Amino acid sequence: MSLPRRRDWMRPGGSRRLLAAACAVMLCAGALGMGGPVSAQSAVAPPPDATPAPMELRLGLLTREVPPPPLYDLLAVPADDAVSGAELAIKDNNTTGQFTGQSYALEPVTLAEDEDAGAAARKLADGGIKLLIVNLPAADLLKVDDAVKGRGVTLFNIAATDDALRAEQCRADIFHVAPSRAMLADALMQFLAMKRWSKLFLIVGPNPGDQLYADALRKSAKKFGLKIVADKPWTFGPLGRDRSDSITRSDALVFSRGVDADVLVVADEANDFGNYIPYRTFEPRLVAGTQGLTAGTWHPAQDAWGSAQLQNRFLRATNRPMRASDYQAWLAVRMVGEAATRAKTTDPVALAKFMRSPDFNLAAFKGVPVSVRPWDQQVRQPLLIAQPLGIVSVAPEEGFLHQRTPLDTLGVDERESKCRLK
Repeated sequence: MSLPRRRDWMRPGGSRRLLAAACAVMLCAGALGMGGPVSAQSAVAPPPDATPAPMELRLGLLTREVPPPPLYDLLAVPADDAVSGAELAIKDNNTTGQFTGQSYALEPVTLAEDEDAGAAARKLADGGIKLLIVNLPAADLLKVDDAVKGRGVTLFNIAATDDALRAEQCRADIFHVAPSRAMLADALMQFLAMKRWSKLFLIVGPNPGDQLYADALRKSAKKFGLKIVADKPWTFGPLGRDRSDSITRSDALVFSRGVDADVLVVADEANDFGNYIPYRTFEPRLVAGTQGLTAGTWHPAQDAWGSAQLQNRFLRATNRPMRASDYQAWLAVRMVGEAATRAKTTDPVALAKFMRSPDFNLAAFKGVPVSVRPWDQQVRQPLLIAQPLGIVSVAPEEGFLHQRTPLDTLGVDERESKCRLK
């Protein structure tokens, strides 16, 4: 076989004929063993893949199994508490990830009642998990942080409201998605101050959490100019869970007699007695705090700012309403997704750095974007003031101003903070 002569190159279509002839020579040479085997497939290399595999980002979630209620409990915590919220956010992140070349996966771990949280965290870190959502009390959260310290793991606290975690015990590798008790107390006190319900009767339960929340309420009342006219411990046991009549009920009935107060403020984080208080006081009194009128990140009645679609998607997926812990888990996962989209990276260290920056914020069905306070890594966000079946208001209330953002009127401000991140 001979190649075209040079003058043929100048004819119309000559260069194409030359290329075809050259390819034919190469194929023949391969068939005859001249220069090694050459196939038709290897003669023309396939084009590179135009859609590379998405970059995967794996998140862990640590929670503890929920003990079953003894008989029937109207306020029983569901077995999938928080996990379902995180799973919904993973789906939301992957929807966006289809366009950004990123994919997300969740690895939840449910601990037995006596299982060590630190050991479970180390196992997740050994498996490559660098972003860990923690749905555990403060003591377990600190154990988890100690277990993975120095391994490049970032934690998202979605359960512990302890103010100490944002003060003397604050850690540089923990973001606090759950609000602090100071934030919850400030949200409630702002509403009471706005309504000019200034005389408060504080009723405090016996549990350590009750005492801490009561301390936050006392500080918040002073901060917003409200007066606690009576401050009494609850000594009648868990009447909110009791189904029998007893002489103790008569004692509790007159518990509030003789106190001139606008609102009874209850500190009962265990739901032992707070729901017993409304409509059983001697004089007609409003009830607020951990029961009655409450402050929180989420509520089943929330439907403003597009949140009805989030509520409906969660309800369809789980057949139950979204709880505050579900929302906080959802928010933690969405923070990661938003940071990955905007920073264009799946590197966990880079994502944590971006979330600390003033450039980070996230739309979270609250009317305004949420963000992270740089001094204690608390997520600043509006809080819902709600009665059992309805939203009453949203804190911060109008008129409570701040030089940076009204959201910083909730909780401990930078100049008052005792946090030294390390």
